[in-house]
Amino acid sequence: MAAQESGAAAPAPSEVAQLRKEAAELRALLEKLEKRIDQIESAASGSQTGAPAANAVPPAAAPAAVAAKAPEAPAAATVAPPTGVAGLLAGTTLNVLLDTYYEYNFNAPIGRVNLLRAYDVSSNLFSLNQAVLMLENAPNPDAGKRWGVRVDLQWGQATESLQGNVVNEPRPDVYRNIFQAYGTYVAPIGRGLTVDFGKWASSLGLEGNYTQDQLNYSRSFLFNFLPFYHMGVRANYAFSDQFSMHYWVINGTNQTEAYNGFKDESVGFTWQPAKPLSWTFNYYRGQEHPDEVYYPNGAPAGIINPPTQQGVAFEPIGSPATGKLNIIDSYLTWQVSKALSFGLEGDWVIQRLYTNSAPARVDGGAIYGHYQFTPKFGLAARAEYVQDHGGMFSGITQDLKEATLTADYKLADNLLLRWEWRRDLSNRPYFYTPTLNSLKVGQTTAGLGVVWWFGGKQSPW
Repeated sequence: MAAQESGAAAPAPSEVAQLRKEAAELRALLEKLEKRIDQIESAASGSQTGAPAANAVPPAAAPAAVAAKAPEAPAAATVAPPTGVAGLLAGTTLNVLLDTYYEYNFNAPIGRVNLLRAYDVSSNLFSLNQAVLMLENAPNPDAGKRWGVRVDLQWGQATESLQGNVVNEPRPDVYRNIFQAYGTYVAPIGRGLTVDFGKWASSLGLEGNYTQDQLNYSRSFLFNFLPFYHMGVRANYAFSDQFSMHYWVINGTNQTEAYNGFKDESVGFTWQPAKPLSWTFNYYRGQEHPDEVYYPNGAPAGIINPPTQQGVAFEPIGSPATGKLNIIDSYLTWQVSKALSFGLEGDWVIQRLYTNSAPARVDGGAIYGHYQFTPKFGLAARAEYVQDHGGMFSGITQDLKEATLTADYKLADNLLLRWEWRRDLSNRPYFYTPTLNSLKVGQTTAGLGVVWWFGGKQSPW
């Protein structure tokens, strides 16, 4: 009666037994699937750690639905190296410098000429000292790149001061605007032997070419006298973080092309006994006398069918001078604190025309100091004394002194203003005045330099 009232018939015993059997089979299948999932997850975890899981089931043995849900190890991210032009220029920096100034000489010299200045050569003129375009792709041995290239192109007044003097080179116009151009290879020898081939700025003397890296705007007498550049091959090896040595074989001093076949040499070291202190010593030996005379405007009438070098006539010298040039150069820098630093330089230069000739000699030294009052404002001073025996530097035998005070202010990270006062003195009348052939024992200048630079290369340049 109850069953009839509910409207449903009770299942037969055979049906109940069948349902229980199917439930047991389903439970067994679920247990089996759970075990396989655990095995697949364990196998995947073992493949990520590099160790196979015990009794791991290959993914192919799992049902398709389960394999699709199994976790997979993430693929390693790979970046293809750049190719074509992008690959060729990877790591290359393009750098630009513009160095300008206005300076006034209180002697009011004839021709507005500041004597014995390397760069600030003009008085009472708005002047372009140098405009530079520099490209560098430096070596990076730690990343497996052992080669590099650097080219510095330069225009302006400093170009005439630095290079292309017909006294030094037979064909200066060919190389006048190429201040530096060299390739580098870091040989896998010990800590790495760095070899450069080409034309590079000389490292004789404490001062360098680029104004933003110097303490003063004007350059010292010693900078003006020592070599500006060399052409040849050089090697440098760092025996430790504190000590390194160099060796050069070059055409000569300020000679991209030389007037003779003699190869100058230099050897030296840099020692940094403590992080704030560094000492550099250089010994240079050369032979700077020509063994031929070039005639860029054509040979004199008396020379018949002269030999030529790429169209430039020349004549060999019968008994050329062979006297040697010797330079001992040493300088010390000391970073006393983050704000205060000092520099000290000493040089001794001797040259003979012939082996037994009386020598001409230049010796002297300079002391530097700099204090950075704020991140934007600093003050630098330099004092220098040079003896010119035989007129090798200035043209006459004299003793020279100079004192320089420079204040610099950074308008921006790459924009520098420099105000400078300088007094040059001699023990003989030497410096120009407004009157021809009327000379003074001194000259005083005051000026403002404005320097812009930008690019990927970090200072010093």
